Amino acid sequence: MASTAAAATFLSTLARATASLSSSAKVVRFLPAAQAGQGRRRAVLSAPRAAVSGTEKAPPPPSDKGQSKDERVVKVNNAEEFDGALKAAKNRLVVVEFAASDNESSSQIYPTMVQLSRTCGDVDFLLVMEDESEATKELCRREGITQVPHFSFYKGAEKVHEEEAIGPERLAGDVLYYGDSHSAVVQLHSREDVEALIDEHRGDKGKLVVLDVGLKHCGPCVKVYPTVVKLSRSMAETTVFARMNGDENDSCMQFLSDMDIVEVPTFVFIRDGKIVGRYVGSGKGELVGEILRYNGVRVTY
Repeated sequence: MASTAAAATFLSTLARATASLSSSAKVVRFLPAAQAGQGRRRAVLSAPRAAVSGTEKAPPPPSDKGQSKDERVVKVNNAEEFDGALKAAKNRLVVVEFAASDNESSSQIYPTMVQLSRTCGDVDFLLVMEDESEATKELCRREGITQVPHFSFYKGAEKVHEEEAIGPERLAGDVLYYGDSHSAVVQLHSREDVEALIDEHRGDKGKLVVLDVGLKHCGPCVKVYPTVVKLSRSMAETTVFARMNGDENDSCMQFLSDMDIVEVPTFVFIRDGKIVGRYVGSGKGELVGEILRYNGVRVTY
């Protein structure tokens, strides 16, 4: 935990850095959606909206929907089994696909669920076939499902996110974003967490800290997060990646306010306890370029 003096120094640094970043880094202020560039889709902090997707282009998954011995997708047949599975998961992420046997899109996306279940051991996967019985139809009505395939994400038995009409790439990105613990990104849940991480990497041998600030229901934040996870693994020797969702609790929201963050995703670059720059947006190439630049690599745009 950072000392009181270190915390005070850090907070004063925030104020000075925020005032000076307009000349030393690429700070992009809010643009209406019609003016925003294609590579910089953002959600506004005060009114985040989940992006509507379904246009991702990915190789079609195998069409075989048969059970395999290592498959971890659990089929539930009624509300009691459904509620029991959510309760048993506690704070683990639970991903539920609501599907129908005669729906082609359900058949196409299901193999991706199976693949994810095999690679994400800290996530539970459930399948509800809407047309299987009156009990499953009633469950879908209770959960407000009007179209399949429909994906709902739960933590602590509470729904944290839902999607319709998405492709394999978006589904995999959502599982990464809401799953947390199977990634190499440090998860921060308070101001104290941030200060402790920064204090840990002070000094000449300290790594560059890249703080990814987003919101729970932010489409662009979900879109860029798989890139953050990949970079956290490939750049582990030089860079520490961390993430904070501003709407997780009051402490996080106050911290974002102190940082003068009005758009998400925002990436804050910190070295030796000082903010050296920030990048606002979800452009993967631009993000990589900024990280390299703050690691001392000459980048030509």
